[in-house]
Amino acid sequence: MEHPTNPAWQDHLFMGGWQITDGPGFNAVEPATGQQLARLKEATPQDVADAAHIAGKAQPAWASLPFDQKARILRKAAELLESRANEINYWNTRECGSIGPKAEWELQATCEQALMSAALPMQPHGEIFPSNMPGRRNYWKRVPVGTVGVIAPWNFPILLSMRSVFPALAMGNAVILKPDPKSAICGGLLMAEILQAAGLPEGVFHVLPGGPDVGEALVNHPDVGMISFTGSTAVGKKIGETCGRMLKKSALELGGNNAMVILDDADLNAATSSAAWGAFLHQGQICMQAGRHLVHESVADAYIEQLAARAKNLVTGNPWKDQVHLGPLINEQQALKVEQMVNQSVAMGARIVAGGKRNGAFFEATVIAGATPDMPIFSEEIFGPVAPVMTFRSDQEAIELVNASPYGLAAAIHSASTGRAQAIADQLHVGMIHVNDQTVNNEFQVPFGGMGSSGNSGRFGGPANLEEFTTSQWVSVMEQGIQYPF
Repeated sequence: MEHPTNPAWQDHLFMGGWQITDGPGFNAVEPATGQQLARLKEATPQDVADAAHIAGKAQPAWASLPFDQKARILRKAAELLESRANEINYWNTRECGSIGPKAEWELQATCEQALMSAALPMQPHGEIFPSNMPGRRNYWKRVPVGTVGVIAPWNFPILLSMRSVFPALAMGNAVILKPDPKSAICGGLLMAEILQAAGLPEGVFHVLPGGPDVGEALVNHPDVGMISFTGSTAVGKKIGETCGRMLKKSALELGGNNAMVILDDADLNAATSSAAWGAFLHQGQICMQAGRHLVHESVADAYIEQLAARAKNLVTGNPWKDQVHLGPLINEQQALKVEQMVNQSVAMGARIVAGGKRNGAFFEATVIAGATPDMPIFSEEIFGPVAPVMTFRSDQEAIELVNASPYGLAAAIHSASTGRAQAIADQLHVGMIHVNDQTVNNEFQVPFGGMGSSGNSGRFGGPANLEEFTTSQWVSVMEQGIQYPF
């Protein structure tokens, strides 16, 4: 399909409604070709201040709206996401380099997030506690934070923004979303159209694409009561410092260097299938990417051979024009970074078994043998389609290798014995562990998040959203005033 002529978001920002602002313009660029796709408006720090003011005025009325009316708007948003699937998937493919199945899965997962969030407002929002004061009733209840700032990345731009936006709205908050400029259309501006058409009241939701200065203004604004950030660990630490100093709530979902642990009794056909999916899906540009393949030495040669065969069968190319498995990385700069990490590791003794070549922003599915902990492809987050393999001799050594990373997002363990795998899982310092599966997993009803340098224990999904996007309040009630000794 071709995108609509003169869409509402062309040269506009969404600040509770479409507005022309004084900020500079920038181009939405297709990573596969470098072609300009649209001309967009970039937000400024002043736009953040204006949006925070508008949101603060609109939020109380939104919070007081009955739960069924909030739910109806979120259900309508899910319907609109589905009805506009072709358009949204078009932009995810063109703007972000997503292959068709990845774009389709992301949109379906976002619809599930909307429907899950629609159920949140009708959940119990408090408890009654006993009192040692005769006649007193103690109510403890969840209340909205106020205005939530969401800073979202470009790799899964729809899901990773809406998994915060939808539940934050459901719990009665206003939301200011800062999508990455590289995914501003599908990850922000189209979502503004969806929520506006779903009937969300004016002023409750804002979309401000912009650079670090806009993100910094959002984090620092005193009227923004919470920041939900998905992105790099380095930036997340700075946001955490600011939020801590301002006594502001934060949910930080950061980088990962996730391990596939392949035991000596693993089904290698299943293990290498999982490994290929976990390492190469969306060109490896996923925080949960299988970036470290820890394989028992007795099965390592067979594992490498099978994984390399799978990698060689994957076609790389323009996902808008061709039927491919891997599209471009988000830009040539990212592809160059991956190439440098691979070349440096090869110079240190690693061996390329499959792939390893870059063509502009494209990088082949790559399998590397002989990885060691000091190599950049093993010690750092790659964010590219590279599967480095290292061997181990014992379960305890595998555990130590997994835990040696400062990251703690996801891990996967393959074994014929689920008891053995679970015993290993109990000793891993990561937030999510999948037995006989791969590391890239997400279910809307299950809390999601990492440990260590992968996050601050914030959680997204299911019942965790009730706590994440609210604060609490204690209200005690006496029918008559108490006579105290003073």
